This record gives sequence, structure tokens and C-alpha cells, in this order.
Amino acid sequence: MKKTIVILLSVLMLVSLFACGKVQDPVEAPEATVEPAAEPAQIEEPAAETEAPAAEPEATEAPEEEPVTFDEPVHVAALAGPTGMGLAYVMQDMRDRYQVELFTAPDQVTAKVINGEVDIAAVPINLASVLYAKTEGKISVIAINTLGVLYFVENGDTVHSISDLAGKTIYATGQGSTPEYILNYLLDANGLTDSVTVEYIADNAELIAKLADGSAEIALLPEPHVSVACAQNENVRVALNVNELWGEKNDTQLVQGVYIVRNDYLAEHKAQVDAFLTDAKASAEKVVSAEDAPAVIVAQGIIGKEPIARRAIPNCNIVLVTGEPMKLSISAMLKVLFDANPKSIGGAMPGDDFYYEADPS
Repeated sequence: MKKTIVILLSVLMLVSLFACGKVQDPVEAPEATVEPAAEPAQIEEPAAETEAPAAEPEATEAPEEEPVTFDEPVHVAALAGPTGMGLAYVMQDMRDRYQVELFTAPDQVTAKVINGEVDIAAVPINLASVLYAKTEGKISVIAINTLGVLYFVENGDTVHSISDLAGKTIYATGQGSTPEYILNYLLDANGLTDSVTVEYIADNAELIAKLADGSAEIALLPEPHVSVACAQNENVRVALNVNELWGEKNDTQLVQGVYIVRNDYLAEHKAQVDAFLTDAKASAEKVVSAEDAPAVIVAQGIIGKEPIARRAIPNCNIVLVTGEPMKLSISAMLKVLFDANPKSIGGAMPGDDFYYEADPS
């Protein structure tokens, strides 16, 4: 009997334990269903994979460029005045790369280029074309460095538009050269050829003196002589900007100064020529913006006095223009000069090989 009771109690305990195990199953089930919630995180992995290609161009966008080496300095010739002003910081800070020599007359540069004594030169636009003709295409123009530097100045206050020049006498320098041809072009384009008298003076110093003493009321002058005239007589002012007058009749810019290169040098030193364009551009930008630019220009012997340099810089239109914009503006300018006097550009318009297709960043 006792054994029977013991057996029954054992069976009852087993049944009780089995029932308790069944009650706990629903609690464990939710824990099992939580695990799939981690699966959505795996769905996001493809998105991370699709973002990876976007980062690839970053690695190829800015490859390290080989630095340009200069086995010896590039020999550069420049003229004192606006044509050479853009090189002021090249002359000051990059003497290990460029040996820049200043000259006071274009014919001095001509001889240096023809004789192969300089590699790159800053010259007036018409001289670039003349050298192209003289060397039978052995030089190329690589950049514009100076736009128009001519201004009508007046000792008085009567001229505010080009039509106001009618019936007046204009004193000018540069007879038989670019200033005369530009003046004649503007007068003709505005119907003033027969109503304006032009008298040419031997040099800018004499013309400035005539403005100062009042014997000349209106003059066509280049910078930095404009700044000298205004500094000497407070009644002398800039009346008309020739760049603006040119722009009213042309879709291109008035060009007065350029950089040229000997083609034999270019063939062997293209990297150095491109580096020069980049460095000259940086220098030009600094010349027109840096506070110390007038002092640097004077220290390099480009202009004689700092107050004149400071006053002249905004009117000298120092730039660095290359590529197609350079070609369009230069060819338009040369066409005006050719129509005025073919000999002024060497007798013929230069060919397409005159223009170097570079565009520094």
C-alpha cells in the first residue's frame, strides 16, 4: 500500500513538472522571435557597398603632380612699365626659377630674342607679331599680360563722352605706332575723324609738362604717365577710358602687352613654359591686390616712385589671359593695326601657329 502511494505521488509530481514546462514555453517564444529583428541591419549593408564607389573618384581627382625641375633659370626679358609690372613677384620671389632682365626700349628686347639670348619676353603686341615675321614663325605668343593702358586726360572738366571731343585738339605721343592707330580707329568708329585735331608730341614728359602748364587741355597718355600728370596738377583728371571705348566697338579686349617664347626653347622645355604661365598668373594677381605691390614694383626697378606705382596699378590692366580668349583678342587687335599700317605688325597677319594653346590653372 505504501509502495502504491509512493508511486502515485511520483506520477503526480512528474505530471506537475511537465505542465510547468509547458507554461514557460510562450515566454521563451518571444525571445526566439527577437532574433530576426537583427536581420534589417543586414539589409542596410548593400547601401554601404553602393556608397563606396562614390569615394573612388576622390582618390583619382587629385593625383600628385611631379614638381617641375629647373636645371637652369629661364631667361626672361621684360620692359620697364606696365608690360613688366605683372612679373614683380616673380622677380622678387622666384630667382631660382627665372632670371628676369629689364629693358627700357622694345628694340633692345628684339635683339635678345632674335639672338636666342632670352627664352621668354614680355613685349608690346605689335612687336610680338613683328618678331614672328622676322624669325619666320620661330616665336609664339603664350599669354596676354597687359590690356589697354591708354587714357584721355583733361586739364579741365568738359569731356565726359567721346562725342565731347568734337571740335577739340588732342595732344598725343606715339605717332606712327600703336597709340596713333588706336586713336585713329576710335575717332573713325565714332565719326569724329574730321572734327578732331590731333597734334603729336615727341615724348610723354613734354606732353605732361604741357598738361601741367595748361598749354594742352586734352591728351592721350599711357600709364604710368597718366598718374604722373595727375600727380603734378590736381586739375588734370582721367576723362575717358580707352578700354571702355574699345569695348563699345568690339567684342574683344584691347591688348597692349603679351608674353612670347622662342619655339626651340618651348619644344624642349614645355613644362617650364607652362610653369612660367602659372607663376606669372599668380604674380599678376598679387600685383593688383597686395598692399606691398607698389613697393615691390619700385624695388624691382619697374617704376621709379612708389606713389606713382600705387596710383597706376588699377589703370594698368595687368592680367594673364591664355588659350582661345587670348587668340580672339590678339587677332582682333592685330587686324586693327594691320588695317592702319601692315608694317606695324610685320607686313602680314600671323598664322595660327603664332598662338600657344595653354591654359594654366
